[in-house]
Amino acid sequence: MAVNNNSSKSGSKLSRRGFVQTAALGVAGLAATAQAQTKDQHVEDMITSGRIDKRLEELGISLPEFAPPVATYASYRIVGDMVYISGIGPAPVEGAKLLGALGKDLSVEEGAFAAERTILNVISQAKAACGGNLDRIAQWVRLTGYVHSADNFIQQPQVMNGASELLVKIFGEKGLHARAALGMNTLPFNIAVEIEASFQLRS
Repeated sequence: MAVNNNSSKSGSKLSRRGFVQTAALGVAGLAATAQAQTKDQHVEDMITSGRIDKRLEELGISLPEFAPPVATYASYRIVGDMVYISGIGPAPVEGAKLLGALGKDLSVEEGAFAAERTILNVISQAKAACGGNLDRIAQWVRLTGYVHSADNFIQQPQVMNGASELLVKIFGEKGLHARAALGMNTLPFNIAVEIEASFQLRS
């Protein structure tokens, strides 16, 4: 079968030209897509901003003021899309027992309330890390709770439930996390509970 060389060369030139044009269109298309995604993310941020604040308002919860560190460490650190919050104690509230050891100075119920006050301090730190917008939190990842405990006290998980349940009540599924509840023979300033936490930021 005879081959038309001229036709082949012409087709090759057209093919190369078409490839260059397609590539150029592809780059332009990618740029347009990226621009659209950025716009969509901006719109989403505007839509979602304030949802958690509204939820806090519905629950009648006021976050405590941001508590600066009391020694040489950072209140939080951001690494990639992860935020790590340093250990912090309960936010003071008038009339509440937030100091002392569980099983000696405080009941389980009082300890759970101290854990609630502590997780509110954690959320306050998280809000600062998120630039004031708690809706930037994609998922709470882990809580580590340190419970000031008498020697025979073994109900640390029940105490930490105060923090875990409130976090889920506020953030829903995003508030569900991995957790550890540890008994300590003492804690700084005689506080009943200390919690450190980590969460993932929305991309």
